[in-house]
Amino acid sequence: MNVLEKLQPKAVWSHFEEICKIPRPSTREEKISGFLVEFGKRHNLETISDDMGNILIRKPASKGNENLKSIVLQSHMDMVCEKNSDIRHDFDHDPIIPIIDGEWVRAKGTTLGADDGIGIATQLAILESSKIEHGPLECLFTVDEESGMTGAHGIGKDLIRSKILINLDSEDEGELFIGCAGGVDTLATFHYKKAKVLPRSVAFKISVTGLKGGHSGDEIDKDLGNSNKILTRILWHARQLYKSRLNTFDGGNLRNAIPREAFAIITMKERFAADFENSFQILAEEIKAEYSVSDPALSITAEDAPLPGYVIKPGPQRRLLQSLYVCPHGVIANSQEIPGLVETSTNLASVKFIEDSQILVTTSQRSSVESAKVFASEQIANLFRLAGARIVQTGGYPGWKPDTNSEILRITEKSYENLFGEKPVVRAIHAGLECGLFLEKFPALDMISFGPTIKGAHSPDEKINIPTTQKFWDLLLDVIANIPVA
Repeated sequence: MNVLEKLQPKAVWSHFEEICKIPRPSTREEKISGFLVEFGKRHNLETISDDMGNILIRKPASKGNENLKSIVLQSHMDMVCEKNSDIRHDFDHDPIIPIIDGEWVRAKGTTLGADDGIGIATQLAILESSKIEHGPLECLFTVDEESGMTGAHGIGKDLIRSKILINLDSEDEGELFIGCAGGVDTLATFHYKKAKVLPRSVAFKISVTGLKGGHSGDEIDKDLGNSNKILTRILWHARQLYKSRLNTFDGGNLRNAIPREAFAIITMKERFAADFENSFQILAEEIKAEYSVSDPALSITAEDAPLPGYVIKPGPQRRLLQSLYVCPHGVIANSQEIPGLVETSTNLASVKFIEDSQILVTTSQRSSVESAKVFASEQIANLFRLAGARIVQTGGYPGWKPDTNSEILRITEKSYENLFGEKPVVRAIHAGLECGLFLEKFPALDMISFGPTIKGAHSPDEKINIPTTQKFWDLLLDVIANIPVA
């Protein structure tokens, strides 16, 4: 049963619900890619799949509009796959189940994939329509935007013919984006040796859950709790006072999401157990009070656990916890040129015990200033180098410098004012968009990004606002109708 069929604009929501049925994790977009290729062929449209897996579908101009400038509408195929720990969901096989919640559409316990499924749905609605007036049109669907932007990195210089690009991957209706931050991932790998659990020990499972999490660019300035930082505080407390030993640390999942949950198993001499439980409750309540406004659902628990088969040796444990303790998270600097814009930030994204007695710490740094991005990433790298970790930096992408003289900006501003009777906000975004990479390959591109309102992206709280989706659709069609002659 389709639950979104009565929403407006009907064509967009119908395609979005169809997309929700198709698994599309980052780097595993084969099913959605096949769906798009079949869609293009079914509608007798020129459809190209490049070596990276990006899909481009071209639609000729509607009658009488052949002399207009060609435009390319762009979205990404993949979605962030996050779920609450108590939800059973296989993102490689299970469909996303959308739910209408007042003026919002969300999913139950998982990310919705409106980032950027709504962009895909909008492109498909335009491609299949015989009533929308437009000039020559290209629709570009890129792969792996969320985990590395590899699709945009590898796009061929001859794939796009248009000189105007409209990116459909923004999340604040009423705001037009003409710039974005660049980013890089800094990964630190620790090696450890195993040790035996001491005699007469007990074990505890420490859980940090209930945090909101969210987009590590768009929401990094909201002072949201980071589960890895909170768990580290607790583990450091237990080590200092009760000589606890660490068995595992499992916190966060994705490089571009503020981590919501983290878990650890520790051991200690049974004589310390009662004191630990008492002091733990005091510390947990203090931490929850600190986040009572930003994360009121924060839960911090310590439960009895079976004794593990091993703990890691004291040296690696100390180096890991010390480095996590001092590792910064959040805003590093705000822009001196654009009020309200975060310039530089860092996200302590995940801590994972992996194969071969290794611990992988994943962080990501963003900045709208290239030199500041390099400085921030090297700061984090050197911090972990001092703790003995091996460093790899990957996933780097450039920022997109704002162009306030942009023609497509003027067209979009005028369309917005005519449609809604007010001026839109024009700004840059701290999140990473593929636009910077497109500009490297296609320097003549004139670009803008806008979309409906999406909250909680990259977390199971993700939701898209229904009324702003209609406004997004109306604005896009009006912009397309006002593209000038080439």
